Amino acid sequence: MHFSSLALLAAAFDLALAFDPWDLASLRHRTPSELVHARRSLHAKAQPRFGSPYAKRQTTDCISANPASTVTDRLQAALNKTGDVLTLCPNENYLILQPINFTATDQEIHTLGYPTDDTRACLTVNGIVFNGTGHTTAINGQCTGCDRAVVRNIQVNGTRGSAGPTSGGANLEMGGDTSGQLIEYVHSFDPRSWSCLHIAEGPFTCRNVTVINNDIGPCGSDLFQEWADGISLSCQTSYVAGNFIDNPTDGGIVVFGSPGSLVENNTIWVTKNTLLGGLNMVDYNPWKGNYTNTVVQNNLVVGGLATDTGDETTAQKGDNNEDVIVKIGLAVGPRTWFGEFYYNNVSENGVARNNIFTGAFGYGIAVSSAFNFTVMGNMLAGNTSFIGSRGPNCSTGQILPNPEPFVWNSTTVTDSTIQTGFVNLDVDSLTCVEPPSEGNYWPFGGEPVPGTDIAGVPNAEETNSTTSGTGSSGSSGRSSGTNSGSSGSSSGASSSGLSQGGAIGLGVGLGLAAICAILLFFLIRSYRRSSQRNRPVSDVFDHTVGLGQQPGQDMGMKERVPSWQAYGGMTQPYAQPESSYRQM
Repeated sequence: MHFSSLALLAAAFDLALAFDPWDLASLRHRTPSELVHARRSLHAKAQPRFGSPYAKRQTTDCISANPASTVTDRLQAALNKTGDVLTLCPNENYLILQPINFTATDQEIHTLGYPTDDTRACLTVNGIVFNGTGHTTAINGQCTGCDRAVVRNIQVNGTRGSAGPTSGGANLEMGGDTSGQLIEYVHSFDPRSWSCLHIAEGPFTCRNVTVINNDIGPCGSDLFQEWADGISLSCQTSYVAGNFIDNPTDGGIVVFGSPGSLVENNTIWVTKNTLLGGLNMVDYNPWKGNYTNTVVQNNLVVGGLATDTGDETTAQKGDNNEDVIVKIGLAVGPRTWFGEFYYNNVSENGVARNNIFTGAFGYGIAVSSAFNFTVMGNMLAGNTSFIGSRGPNCSTGQILPNPEPFVWNSTTVTDSTIQTGFVNLDVDSLTCVEPPSEGNYWPFGGEPVPGTDIAGVPNAEETNSTTSGTGSSGSSGRSSGTNSGSSGSSSGASSSGLSQGGAIGLGVGLGLAAICAILLFFLIRSYRRSSQRNRPVSDVFDHTVGLGQQPGQDMGMKERVPSWQAYGGMTQPYAQPESSYRQM
C-alpha cells in the first residue's frame, strides 16, 4: 500500500506538470515525461518562444522590392552608418544579385511589423552562378566591428532547387570579428552552398551571438556530397535555442567547438532527406577540438517515421516512402565522423545531456575520440528503430558496427562521464551506414509540426526500440526503456474485478492523487511566476557550467544572465583562424 501511494503521488506530480506547459528552463530536474510535455511551448511559430535580448525598432516605411533592377543597391544603401535599419515590406520577394552587407554597429534588417509567418519579406538569392561558383549568400554580417547586428522576421531563399551545390558561403553569414549579434524569427531554406545559417568564429573573437526562434530548412540534398547544415555554430559563448530545423542533410546543428556556448531546446526532424547527423560535436577545426563549457542539452531529434497509412493502434512499424533516417542522432568526437583523418585528436571538455531521440536512426548517440566529455541523461522516446547496413561509401576494410541506440569506443574516450547503456564498439566513420530500401522498419509517429502537441512523440515512458543490422525483422533487436501495460501481479484482484476493500482503497488513492495534482499545479505555477518576476525578459541562460559531474550529481539548468555579458576566465583559443573551414 505504501508503494502504491508513492506511485499515485508521482503520477499526480507528472499530471500537474502536464497541465502547465512551461519552457524547459523552469525546473532544475525533470522526469522523461516532463521533458516531452514541456516541449509544447516550442511548437507555435507565431508565438514567442524565447525572449529577445533587443527591443524591436518599429518603423513606418519599408523599401519596396520594385523595381527589381535596382533593389540590391537600394537595400544596401539603407545600411550606411551606425544604427541604420533596413525595413523590408511584408509579402514582397526581393531578387538580390549580391549579398546585403552590414557595415557598422547596431544595424538591423527586419520586415515591417515583425511578422512571424509567411508574410515575412523574402530575400531571394538570384545572382549569377557559373562553373560551380557564384552568388550564394543573402546577408553578410561578418564585417569587423559589426557588433549587435540584428536579422529578424525575414525569409531567405537560397534557390538551389535541383542543382548541385555552389562553392561559397551560407544563406546567412554572421559572426566574425563581432559580438552580441542576434538572429531570430528567420526562415532560411534551400541554400546554394553548405549551410542555411553560419555563425563564424572570425579571428577567434566572435562572442555572444543569439540564435533563437528561427525556422530553418530544408537545407541541401541527401545525394552524396550535396549536403547542407541547418545551423553551423563556431562563435564562442553563443546561445542557440528554440529553433525548428526541418530536413537538413549534413548536420542539423553543427557545433564547431564554440567554447562556452549553450545549444538547447531545438527541434530537428527529417521527412524527405536522410540526415547525416542531428547534433554534431565532431569537428576538430577550427577550435582544435576545444568544447570547453559548451553544452548541448534538452534538444529533440526526430528520425524517419513511417509514411504508411496503416492502423497505428495495432502496428508500431511501417514503411517510409523516402527511406529516410538520421544516421547519427548525436555525434561526439572526430572519429565518429572522419575516422582516422584527425589521427589521435579529440573533442574535449564538452557536455551533451538530456537530449531526446525518437524515430528511425542508424545510431542514436555515438562517442569516440573524446576527452573529459560528459554524456548523461539522454533518452529514447516513443517508438524508435536502429536500422541500416554498410553503404557504398564505406572505406575498404572498414568494420561498420550494427546499428545500436548508444555506441562508444572505450579505448579512444578518456576521463569522461558516459551514461549507462552504451555498447563498446569500433565507432569510426559511421555516416557511411545506409538505410534499408524498403520494409516495415520505421516507427509510426507524428512530425513536430508547429502548433501540435509534444512533436507527435508518444509517451516517453512507453519506449519500444528495435535494432536491425541489415533491415531484417526487428524481433531480434533489443528493447530500450519499459513497456507499460503488462499483466503484472493480480494479488489484489480476482477474475471478477477488485474486492470492495480494494475498490475503496483505489478510490481514496485516486482522490488523494487528484488533490495533490491540483495543489502541486498551483504551488509550482506560483513559484515559477514569482521567480520570473525577478528575471528580465531579455535574458538567456548562463553558458558557464561545471564539468566532470559524476552520475547522480545535479546537472540542472543555470541561472539566466544577459547574453551580451562579458565572460571571464575563458580558455584562450589555441588554433589559427580557419573561418572558411567547411565552405565548399
